Amino acid sequence: QNKSYQMVVEVENFFGVYMLYCINPKYKGRIYIGFTVNPERRITQHNAGKHKGGAWRTSGRGPWDMVLIIHGFPSDIAALRFEWAWQHPHSSRRLTHVSRKTKKESSFQFHLRVMSNMLRAAPWCRLPLTVRWLKQEYRQDFAPHLEPPIHMPIVFGQVRAKAPLRAKEKQKMKENSEGFLGETGLSFSSQTAVTKQRCKLCFKKFVSEVGMLQCFHPGCVMSAHIICLAREFLRKEPGQLLPIEGQCPGCKNNVLWGSLIRFKKGCYGDLEDIVSSSQSHWADELNL
Repeated sequence: QNKSYQMVVEVENFFGVYMLYCINPKYKGRIYIGFTVNPERRITQHNAGKHKGGAWRTSGRGPWDMVLIIHGFPSDIAALRFEWAWQHPHSSRRLTHVSRKTKKESSFQFHLRVMSNMLRAAPWCRLPLTVRWLKQEYRQDFAPHLEPPIHMPIVFGQVRAKAPLRAKEKQKMKENSEGFLGETGLSFSSQTAVTKQRCKLCFKKFVSEVGMLQCFHPGCVMSAHIICLAREFLRKEPGQLLPIEGQCPGCKNNVLWGSLIRFKKGCYGDLEDIVSSSQSHWADELNL
């Protein structure tokens, strides 16, 4: 477990909402909630003061620890809306069920309770979010009735923002990480060139890779339009717009929608740990 806190996960197009904990004896226990696209740079700015880019509410009150971050938002707007609701739970129409801070609760405990409720409330409960504890000493278990949805992993360790990979780099990493020949005997890149031509579900040709998803299971060469696959996954949930999971129409394995999105963005490691996103994202195609 200690080793997991030492690992640093790199994420493309990072959008996260974090919690800071003040360790200055004069202000110890104060909490700050913020949004960032670069966690490592942001905590440095907070501790350096507002003249170095830190927030005025944290300036001169440090040092601060960044203890927790929620990432995997499909855009900066989605993350900023989450940040605002976490900062103002009693002003959010989606959190009217969350009671005010009790006298027995510390500010840290209260903000964790708010966040726990948020992850179970619409629209956030259907997003492919990751809950990441950044410092082991602050970790707390979720109340049994407030655990995150099953598709949201709870992970540990530092996270670093990185520049998006180019298409050729993604393909090379994919081939190196899987290293197999498909059922036709062709290399994966050759098969992909063929299967990219038409959607597995509507059989129409792809205009570009932007609107396409591929399965990440070894040996599966399924490609489909994002909107086609979303509709397929949502056949049993006609009232929803965002899929959570479904069966790959190619290999028939059950896959998380969030894992497909992460894979599309070039994250080939542990798909439960790595989340990436983009302002030009799949949610736009679902008219959210």
